[in-house]
Amino acid sequence: MPKMYEALADAFHAEGVDTQFVLMGDGNMHWSTAFAALPGVQTVHVRHEHATVAAATAYNVATNKLAVASVTCGPGVTQLMTALPAAARARLPMVVFAGEAPINAKFYNQAIDQAPLVTATGAHYIAAHSVPRMMDYVREAFHIAKYERRPVVLGIPYDLQKVEYMANEPYATSAMYRPKVGRMHPDPEVVAEAVERLAAAKRPIILGGRGVLWSGARDAVIRLADRCGALLSNTLPARGLFHDQPFGLGVTGSYFSSVGREMYHSADLVLAVGASLSYYVGGGHDFAKAYKIQVDDAPRGLRDGQKAADLYVRSDARVGVEAILAGLDRTLGAGKPTAAAIRTKELAHRIATEPADAEPFDIAPGVLDPRKVIEAIDAVVPKDWDIVVGGGHQAYFNTQMRGRPAERYTTVREFGAVGNGLCYALGVAAARRQGRDGKIVLFEGDGGFLFHVQELETLKRQGFRILMCLMNDGGYGSEFHKLRADGLDDSLAVFGRPAFENIARGFGLRGHEIRDVSVIPKLFADFAAQGESEIWNIQITDQVTAPIMRQTMKRGHGKM
Repeated sequence: MPKMYEALADAFHAEGVDTQFVLMGDGNMHWSTAFAALPGVQTVHVRHEHATVAAATAYNVATNKLAVASVTCGPGVTQLMTALPAAARARLPMVVFAGEAPINAKFYNQAIDQAPLVTATGAHYIAAHSVPRMMDYVREAFHIAKYERRPVVLGIPYDLQKVEYMANEPYATSAMYRPKVGRMHPDPEVVAEAVERLAAAKRPIILGGRGVLWSGARDAVIRLADRCGALLSNTLPARGLFHDQPFGLGVTGSYFSSVGREMYHSADLVLAVGASLSYYVGGGHDFAKAYKIQVDDAPRGLRDGQKAADLYVRSDARVGVEAILAGLDRTLGAGKPTAAAIRTKELAHRIATEPADAEPFDIAPGVLDPRKVIEAIDAVVPKDWDIVVGGGHQAYFNTQMRGRPAERYTTVREFGAVGNGLCYALGVAAARRQGRDGKIVLFEGDGGFLFHVQELETLKRQGFRILMCLMNDGGYGSEFHKLRADGLDDSLAVFGRPAFENIARGFGLRGHEIRDVSVIPKLFADFAAQGESEIWNIQITDQVTAPIMRQTMKRGHGKM
């Protein structure tokens, strides 16, 4: 008879999982070892439990496939409390195989009530305490993860994993219970109202979110924009969605370019497709004059304490857009133009040539303007390479890189946590399975990178090749800029400039300090010609503030 942990490993394999991110302990080591031995399974052993979930999150963004994280019980689970909310708020499916303290060992010093901790993050918790129902728990976990798009933690007591598995029936996967409902179609009356509004709009903009990617609606959205003369833009998680469109404004909201912000201020209609219209997308102050229409399969009228839209088209993103497109042709006649007059040759030229931010700053000798650094890196990194981004003040600048598709951009910012960049890069590296031929560039700040610097050992051991561009401003940029704006002492947010190039070498990787952008082309060529991960310790000024930071300080940070 097989052991329960072996049967559980087979069940996960039957669900189509081919990758696990794991940190082993008593509560998961038997299962993880058994799962790793199954054909086609890739196992990435990390050095901190947080990295299991953060890497699995990025794996999902990069592939749209479900990955598995695995940790032991007690302290293994408590370390997940920062990574799980990000996955839950981003609606990213994942199953976490977690141990629980032995159900028959009251003395176990790692025992803790894990369910309230997990559910507080927005994830779902399943306590698998019945041996006869064990496979039902697994099936339920995958069903909820896949079809509710949320992380699920499956907690299985350590001692129950080692009992003999007695059932003789093959495991029935969650796919067998998936309702075949098809795509959600919109209400024709609501579509007709949206068509009427869009036909009359003079300065319309279409905003695409991650839902456009999930539904495969990109081409339909572009056709609709062309049909009604609208500009295109995207949310940060879908950065690069319309990268090849001459009237694509780039990221909307906190990471606006100067042209993008100008166009949104004058917009009279915004059609949001597969986007939640959160505060960070606009918050009501960037396009307050516009009539807002939301196409989404789960629209919410109240979002972040504010009215999300004026009209809601409850529908699958692709079907909803196609219905509006067909409605325009019926109402106006095929090919007859709408009232839109926002697209001009002059605007297309501005979008293609104007810098995202041209605010002047005094730059001291020996440190660099982060905007110039990103321009230099953007010029040498091929467009088919993956770009992975951590959080913090530095994240604005690389978002303005041009001509890079959404499928090659990975970040998860829904929880606002810094320190995830290296973990996300691990997830993308595992997703691409390129090993020492990896085509991945990570952008991270110095403070955020130090959160999980131990994962450099994981990079080396797993044989992944990642170029890590550390935008080193000597401290926590968001904090010292805000402190300075308030006239307060910033010294507690300034830490100096670690020699990250030496840290890289200590892990057996490559490293360089950069104080001159002219060296970047040769350094990149040297990196691409070999197979080792590398850190660029890029010394940037602490004086340049991102536009979002200037806007935040102008409004008074923390104010709506």
